[in-house]
Amino acid sequence: MGRNSSWELFIIFILYFIIGLLASTLGAIAGLGGGVIIKPVLDFFGDFDLPTIGVLSAGTVLAMATVSLIKLRNKEVKVDKVISSVLAVGSILGGVVGKSIFNVIAVTLNIPTATAIIQSSVLALLLTLVFIYFLKKDNIRSFAFKNRVAIFAIGFVLGFLSAFLGIGGGPLNVTVLILLFSMTAKNAAVNSIFIIFFSQLSALLLIAFTTGYAEYDLSMLFYMIPGGILGGIIGSTITVKLSNKQIEKLFHVTILIIILINLYNIVNVAFLQ
Repeated sequence: MGRNSSWELFIIFILYFIIGLLASTLGAIAGLGGGVIIKPVLDFFGDFDLPTIGVLSAGTVLAMATVSLIKLRNKEVKVDKVISSVLAVGSILGGVVGKSIFNVIAVTLNIPTATAIIQSSVLALLLTLVFIYFLKKDNIRSFAFKNRVAIFAIGFVLGFLSAFLGIGGGPLNVTVLILLFSMTAKNAAVNSIFIIFFSQLSALLLIAFTTGYAEYDLSMLFYMIPGGILGGIIGSTITVKLSNKQIEKLFHVTILIIILINLYNIVNVAFLQ
């Protein structure tokens, strides 16, 4: 990363640990997963290329999701195994397609600047729609999809967008689970983490069995994963103590902050670099 001072390195290690910790804590509480926070924040710092950011995010989020699900397994908030499992399968397959298209654009065509602008722009647009939906949610009819083909197709779209954008899919998952499956904010958060667990695991396995990890600079992963584990423990502990309204408010604020970071990243990449 181009820094030689021991003190500077120590500060960087702590910074990346804190990024993993805060993103995973918020991700575990609101079902955001953490990737939607990690991706734009690491874009902002600019220390790593886009494929590496995707791996750092996936590894941290997988650690968070694993400990969150372990801690929540005996709590009153439950995973709807039928809906979330079908969504997860669709998300995995959609993720493979999304990651393949991302690799063509970012790696094969070697246009990282254009890819970064596309990712940040699409993410900012989607999160703006999510933010507006939650503001108007009480006036919008929710559904209760039961058809497994339709559920699979929804999961495929979620997985495609999540993999292409490198975010893990948390806010999109939560919105879809509330809108299309009539879940409460708390149950949507837990089911979102369940889906994220499998999508991130599959994404990391796909890399392991195709390109491998040799070309990635994963030095910060050793600091972000402990942050993800601790964040998962803290976030899952807080989740069961909060009301649905409190989780929704936290979700609103977090989404708004992420939108602003993405807008800054778009301006920075397009005009300031």
